[in-house]
Amino acid sequence: MSTALVTGASRGIGRGIALALAAAGHDVVVNYARNRAAAEEVGKQIEEHGVRARLVQADISVSADRRRLVDEAGPVDLLVNNAGVAPDVRADILDATEESFDRVIGINLKGPYFLTQLVARQMVAAGVPGKIVTVSSMSAYTASTNRGDYCLAKAGLAMMTKLYAARLADHGITVYEIRPGIIATDMTGPVKQKYDRLIHEEGIMPIRRWGQPEDVGKAVVAIAAGLLPYSTGEVINVDGGFHIRTL
Repeated sequence: MSTALVTGASRGIGRGIALALAAAGHDVVVNYARNRAAAEEVGKQIEEHGVRARLVQADISVSADRRRLVDEAGPVDLLVNNAGVAPDVRADILDATEESFDRVIGINLKGPYFLTQLVARQMVAAGVPGKIVTVSSMSAYTASTNRGDYCLAKAGLAMMTKLYAARLADHGITVYEIRPGIIATDMTGPVKQKYDRLIHEEGIMPIRRWGQPEDVGKAVVAIAAGLLPYSTGEVINVDGGFHIRTL
């Protein structure tokens, strides 16, 4: 039985990924930072698919929490780096604070970088031909000057994927980046009106609808099923075609 560790799995994209993996027959370690009630609800839904759910509270920006998460999760053959936060305030880069920068980079980039290190070491030691998936964002290449720290973190995850893909290939471990576009979650809720206009009126992407967490979940399931065996370091866009430049 395959076991997946999904960070930030209590809501949003992480919840969609966790449920999709459960439906495909994977046991899931549900990592959450604060919302125990939401994590418990996801755990119940996972177990309705006849697989196991294990809940582990951990703040991935904290070194001790990362180590405890890996210890409590036990051996896994799939890591999904999904946990992430938006800036508390969308501030122009000329006004943004170091405090916001440190928080966003700590959770969105430093945490996944060193969590991947821990899980990769475990996979290598066990001889597990595992898979590592990192959920980034179209913000990896799309400049939003009112959340520079977020864009920098996501761009960093893109390089992180390439680095680990190159380092781990000899061990049979494949590494992927999933790059979502505009996905309906709590994070995008505050800008719903803006995105509704961009999607439905201005046609910012060819597929004129909001993305859903399950759209990202299906991409992760394809990777988990081993359907991309000759790919690593690959970017999978789940963005309705936003990345296509059109005239």
